[in-house]
Amino acid sequence: MRPAGLVARTMAFLLDLFIRLILDLVLLMTLGGLGGMGYGLILIGLFLVEWLYPIAFELGRSGATPGKQALGLRVVMDTGLPVTPAASVTRNLLRVADFLPLAYAFGIVTMLLNRDSKRLGDLAAGTLVVHIQPVVLHDAPPAAPSLAPARPLSQREQAAIRSWAGRAKRLTPERFEELATLAVPVLPPEVAGEPRRSASERLLGVAQWLMGKR
Repeated sequence: MRPAGLVARTMAFLLDLFIRLILDLVLLMTLGGLGGMGYGLILIGLFLVEWLYPIAFELGRSGATPGKQALGLRVVMDTGLPVTPAASVTRNLLRVADFLPLAYAFGIVTMLLNRDSKRLGDLAAGTLVVHIQPVVLHDAPPAAPSLAPARPLSQREQAAIRSWAGRAKRLTPERFEELATLAVPVLPPEVAGEPRRSASERLLGVAQWLMGKR
């Protein structure tokens, strides 16, 4: 998960604010002519728009308000799981604290001091605002015939091989081959009668096998 920073979250907030202002204006224009009862309904409507707007969208399938969706953001729990009703209510009620003393000053300072860009509401609720698009650390490995390793590999070894294969385009051929020779003990033996292949070619085959291409 890649936490969203101050700029992205501010832009999402401004877009949501614009949407809420339009909803408020519609309420005023629709109910303003109903006299005292209309003003009472307007107050209820303004309250619902301000407080239920973010909670309703965060608990939906997208896990985000329209502003966050437009910026490619989503609210999740610290574990990466969908946000819970209790957490959504907590993080949004604490917007009051984030707003203090003016213009979300506490929230902005907290986000700047926190590596995950959490405001006070996020800290209390155990939530994160993250980018929907996952982080891609490596490219797809080059195509190669699948080869089973010579022995079972630990998770750390599997991750190292897949990481090496994904860096094929970023390394020189010499460096790529040099790193492959470090994995010679886990490479399958050469088959008699078949063309001889380099360590990197065989290790790419192992990487393909680890990715399920068998």
